[in-house]
Amino acid sequence: MKIIVPMAGRGSRLRPHTLTVPKPLIPVVGKPIVHRLVSDIVKVLGEPIDEIAFILGDPAFFGDDVVDSLKKLAEELGAKGTIYRQDEPLGTGHAIMCAKESLSGPAVIAYADTLIRADFNLDKDADSVIWVKQVDKPEAYGVVKLNENKEIVELVEKPEEFVSDLAVIGIYYFKDVAVLKNELQYVLDNDIINGGEYQINDGIKRMMADGKKFVTGKVDEWMDCGNKNVTVETNTRMLGFLNADKEQLISNTVINEGSTIIEPCYIGENVVLKNTTIGPNVSIGDDCVLDNVVIKNSLVQTKSIIKNATLDNAMIGNHVKYDGKFTAISIGDYSILE
Repeated sequence: MKIIVPMAGRGSRLRPHTLTVPKPLIPVVGKPIVHRLVSDIVKVLGEPIDEIAFILGDPAFFGDDVVDSLKKLAEELGAKGTIYRQDEPLGTGHAIMCAKESLSGPAVIAYADTLIRADFNLDKDADSVIWVKQVDKPEAYGVVKLNENKEIVELVEKPEEFVSDLAVIGIYYFKDVAVLKNELQYVLDNDIINGGEYQINDGIKRMMADGKKFVTGKVDEWMDCGNKNVTVETNTRMLGFLNADKEQLISNTVINEGSTIIEPCYIGENVVLKNTTIGPNVSIGDDCVLDNVVIKNSLVQTKSIIKNATLDNAMIGNHVKYDGKFTAISIGDYSILE
């Protein structure tokens, strides 16, 4: 089994945080989004993973440190880590084809901008599984259309009229991903473009037209990390899940000087809390200092110093210095407000 992870996008909706850090490496509960997603997929697949292929963007942004962290992640999961580059943002189908040397055998393709909670039960009789989540407003998503046998017969992007309420979440299984590769090669060779880009859906539609069997997989939870507000919400939800799983979320190296911790919270290594009330639903990265702070429902990355602040629904980057009275804030890396 292989896992293919397209992650070349810059994540413009999550700026300013993605001006210096690729979106898939933004931490949620102390772990980068892509690390958490891939680790969870490996866990629920329950079978050996031979290779994890990551498709990255511009080396100037996705540099050696990113490559090293991803290869290390793959090794920790017992797999070979392979790096490919998508030099131009030409769509999901194009991104997958940038990793065509790895497109053989059974594979999961997972886009690195969401987190899930699920039990994967692969239908080995199907040619492909597309994971979906029931949503309240299907007109805002790409959805699947099913026949009477509960097989997927059509993919519809943001339907104006009701088709189904099962939204595609960006995780796919292919019994032999080489079949998808062949169809996407046809899409590229014949310049089949939708929305100005080469789309995975056009390869999938060709597979469907050829009679391949597609079925749905269900996830219990689907959490987005598209912008600041939903990323903070996702951090809150993930804290609740990990707390229920009884994972250790507070480091033994935390220095607590007259502070109160209201769980669930994640607090990383060597964090100093002085006269601070933290929580609930807060993640604090390594080497931060909080002095005279009240903070809840927020996410702080690493090596930041926060003083004299009351924060709610806040997202703060790395190496930030903040001293103030604002509340619902979004501060990128290396900012100073004092």
